[in-house]
Amino acid sequence: MDYVTLNNGVKMPVLGYGVYQVTREECERCVLDALKVGYRSLDTAQSYFNEEQVGSAIQKSGVPREEIFLTTKVWVEHYGYEQAKASVLESMRKLRTEYLDLVLLHQPFSDTYGAYRALEDLYDEGRLRAIGISNFYVDRMVDFAAFNRVKPMVNQVEIHIFNQQKTAKEWADKYGIQLEAWAPFGEGRKGAFDHPVIAEIAAQYQKTPAQVMLRWQIQRGIVVIPKTTHIERMEENFNVFDFTLSDGDMAAIAALDTAESSFFSHQDPHMVEWFVKMVEERKRQHDSGKEEKNW
Repeated sequence: MDYVTLNNGVKMPVLGYGVYQVTREECERCVLDALKVGYRSLDTAQSYFNEEQVGSAIQKSGVPREEIFLTTKVWVEHYGYEQAKASVLESMRKLRTEYLDLVLLHQPFSDTYGAYRALEDLYDEGRLRAIGISNFYVDRMVDFAAFNRVKPMVNQVEIHIFNQQKTAKEWADKYGIQLEAWAPFGEGRKGAFDHPVIAEIAAQYQKTPAQVMLRWQIQRGIVVIPKTTHIERMEENFNVFDFTLSDGDMAAIAALDTAESSFFSHQDPHMVEWFVKMVEERKRQHDSGKEEKNW
């Protein structure tokens, strides 16, 4: 496994296993499979509603806690200082751990500064080894780097062959912030797995398109957290350290960039309203005692 060193000296694996959209019923088995394959970085979030299953799998795996880099993310409804701090402690309870390796603010809305101050204080207390942000566009990332006491160590954003975040990478490097890619395959949208450029490079190295896309990210210095529920694909995604893409191959993939999201824009006011409605609906479900759903 290769590692990156965050701006506070903490080492983070460049490849991890993400559990977004992994159901509670499958999550424990999937995390156990991932740890068996050799993954030592796990990424979850409060809004995935599977932190307890991740914690259970870690406990059952027999892998020492200190060998695992464990990330979770604070959801918008828990923003503000007191709520964010309490929610992180609750996440630690669910994950059955006394510390977390990385905690991110999941979205750039609501009281982000109050929530981030809670992360700063938990970081100072040694409860969190690193803190950061997620889905913060370049302007907000620079804002947070400039005006907070503790500079974010990580920004987790959408990065794949069709949305390469070249400008974000330049500014993240300038401020010493590590970029991490969610949806490193773009969930296969726009024909990513079948693209002729990727297919040709994959054939050249006798690798799969998925392996080429992950290797391309890693060589750019970006951390990746691919998700799958199949152990065979976990193994495939893990085996990306025995080849190196040429400069020509890297350039050919770089040319595929459309610089557009394959999902949504956080700068679209309609999308902001969608998040507001989602938070309100979650609060109603909580108040009425209904079962929470994955979002």
